[in-house]
Amino acid sequence: MSPVDPALPAFARARLFPWLASAPFVLWPSYVLSQGEVRWEMITAMVLVPALAFTRRKLFTGLFPLALVAFLYDTMRFVKNVGLTPERVHLCDLREAEIALFGVAVGDGPMGTLHDAVQARPSLALDALCAIPYGTYIYVVIGAAVFLYGRDFHRLQRFAWTFLLLNIAGFLTYHLYPAAPPWYFHAHGCAVDLAARASAGPNLARVDALMGVEYFRGFYGRSNDIFGAVPSLHVAYPALVAVETWPYLSLPKRVVAVTYAALMCVAAVYLDHHWVIDVLVGLGYTAALMWLLRRLFRPPPGSP
Repeated sequence: MSPVDPALPAFARARLFPWLASAPFVLWPSYVLSQGEVRWEMITAMVLVPALAFTRRKLFTGLFPLALVAFLYDTMRFVKNVGLTPERVHLCDLREAEIALFGVAVGDGPMGTLHDAVQARPSLALDALCAIPYGTYIYVVIGAAVFLYGRDFHRLQRFAWTFLLLNIAGFLTYHLYPAAPPWYFHAHGCAVDLAARASAGPNLARVDALMGVEYFRGFYGRSNDIFGAVPSLHVAYPALVAVETWPYLSLPKRVVAVTYAALMCVAAVYLDHHWVIDVLVGLGYTAALMWLLRRLFRPPPGSP
């Protein structure tokens, strides 16, 4: 076991920390595999997480909140319908609010949403462009965490715990204010069916067909939160990445980070996954939690 870094937070310096922190990432995959659900990421977690916990405790401590998000996401299957009834799911009332705030003319018909206009004129080129942030955001988050680890461990901790709290806030909102995404309306109308299956939507389905690989269908088809449109965590992640890595980025990289975050906002609407309202709420959650965590994680003197 590697020496314990005195710069680590007190909980991470405890002797039992690597045992207790890595236990869920061994026990849960063991349960999943015992049910006949063989998934490569589960096998990887069983090996990689304990190895990091016992040999690279500082890195493991920095990444621990991100790993918790993956664990929580997968276990949400047991509570996916808690608090949900067809009457509580916001669907056409949310669509009407979207039209009132951001409505556009759609052909010669009544006012509709941006999504209605976009879905009436699909573009494979835009599908592919908007699929880039949707297909890479997890890797961007992990990459940002590793990047910060090599430059500012304090900022990495703040970034990782903000990421965890963002997801917890999102998961709670999904059950307190369940909301259907635009693709659900376009597929099912105003009828709420709690047994409906998750979907990547038609735009990402076309990208899968273009690539010849069912990447998006497989990823989004396993979602536990079909009625979790509000807030959009998709837009929250790259916004958080851009802000927390900002002091260590060159000007060209800052442009890339901001462009990526902006493209994610466009993609969330264009791909029929989120209402504009969802995007704004997601950015609001990000701003609020970054403000909170900056007060909980006071930077050392001289830190950017």
